[in-house]
Amino acid sequence: MFTRDKHRFILQFRFVCLLFSMAYFIYQFTVANYDNFGIHFRYLTIWGLTGALIATLLLYNSKRNGKPEGYFAFVSAVAVLNAMVVFLYWKLYFVDPNLVNYSGSIVWYQEYYLHLIGPLLLIVDSLFFNDSFRQFHKGFLTAIGLCLLYIFWTEIITAPLNNSPEGSANKGFPYPFLNNMRLHDRIIFYATTILTALAFYSAGWIITKIKFHIVSLKNSPRSYEIF
Repeated sequence: MFTRDKHRFILQFRFVCLLFSMAYFIYQFTVANYDNFGIHFRYLTIWGLTGALIATLLLYNSKRNGKPEGYFAFVSAVAVLNAMVVFLYWKLYFVDPNLVNYSGSIVWYQEYYLHLIGPLLLIVDSLFFNDSFRQFHKGFLTAIGLCLLYIFWTEIITAPLNNSPEGSANKGFPYPFLNNMRLHDRIIFYATTILTALAFYSAGWIITKIKFHIVSLKNSPRSYEIF
């Protein structure tokens, strides 16, 4: 009975998360600036939203079809990406909102869903339902890959093809603060950001390891493996 109720709860939770992520994903196309190359996909926030939508869809379909939990490396990496969205956005926002919003503050329901509620929903699923952080090495490399892919997308593709926003050192980078940085400053920023992401991943792995250990003690001789 407990297993069946838990299955139903997770399925309903993921269905709600899927509805929200899909609605917000579609909504972005109605408010995007189509004058810029890359439109809203220039932003790390939208990468987080897109990743969360894909991850939630995969997890929902898997649970609905009665399949065991999976997609661990991808889901954990996307959860870390979303954790970085929350961390970076609010860190810079509390210094100066103009560092992240060059055209002014966005509407409140966009701001709080994209930069807090949406990411937290996926992080909760990742830590407590999917147990995504069990595959340390694969997830670690996937998280690094996503970070490097976004840096390549920004530095090599979108920034050179856009003229706004414009800062004291550059133009075309999606976030105003990046346009005030020289290349060596951006490299340092990217390096520290990747290290922070890996710290988040390590924290998720430790939490999962502790959780598995507690569960194994309660349900001995059941065991869990973390790679």
